[in-house]
Amino acid sequence: MRDIRPAEEIRHHAIALPFIVRKRESAALCALHAQRKHVLILGPSGVGKSALVAHLRGQLPLLLCPHSECLGEICDNFEMELGLGADDMKLVKRKQRLRQALAETGKTVVFDGLGWTTPKLSSFLESVMERVPVWLCARSEYSWDIGHFWTLLGRFARVELRPFQHQEAHSLVSTAVERGIVPGAAMGIVGWLYRTSAGNPGRLCKLLTELANGHYDVCNPCSLRRLKLDCRIHAVFPAHGQGRPTPSSLS
Repeated sequence: MRDIRPAEEIRHHAIALPFIVRKRESAALCALHAQRKHVLILGPSGVGKSALVAHLRGQLPLLLCPHSECLGEICDNFEMELGLGADDMKLVKRKQRLRQALAETGKTVVFDGLGWTTPKLSSFLESVMERVPVWLCARSEYSWDIGHFWTLLGRFARVELRPFQHQEAHSLVSTAVERGIVPGAAMGIVGWLYRTSAGNPGRLCKLLTELANGHYDVCNPCSLRRLKLDCRIHAVFPAHGQGRPTPSSLS
């Protein structure tokens, strides 16, 4: 396999890697949804919280806010999803209207990308909890990370996502090969891909995306080092959003 291409031939395209495994976590969330429980979905960056929620949206009636760091973006997202116009309303009025609209849907509301919560954001989340089931996707449940909402976490069931085991990484690479997404030679470096990604599904998917878009001699250690370096470079300079796995791909 050639290791170098002319610069004008290099293109990076987003690829859709298959969603695999997470059967236990998916089953747990489906059961908790049926019970209308509040849920805290925990896991480090790249472990697949967003991908799992996106996968479950095909099975369950969920309302999703993909970025939940401040009230303004939460209102912007749900107003668009629910067909509510801002109409130059002040934020306090938008919050009141949104609470009512979410309650009327009766659907479970998912706040993804939750980080530090201010008192106002915490109060809003609590008010939504009083009306409909709420799922939170966060990297940590510690008070110094999640902020003022920490005192309310006792009301949430926990579903924790952990990094892949070797067999799970093998399954993802194998499925990607079977579907023609990455070359068959990828099966020969599953161990390297697993170690390089530290079992983190997000990092593994980025490596596979790089492998799908480039020409790398997987039998050459120098080429593998270049693959790893290219992945880091494109993580910093993502070429206008191209070359990254789509949300459905993070297993």
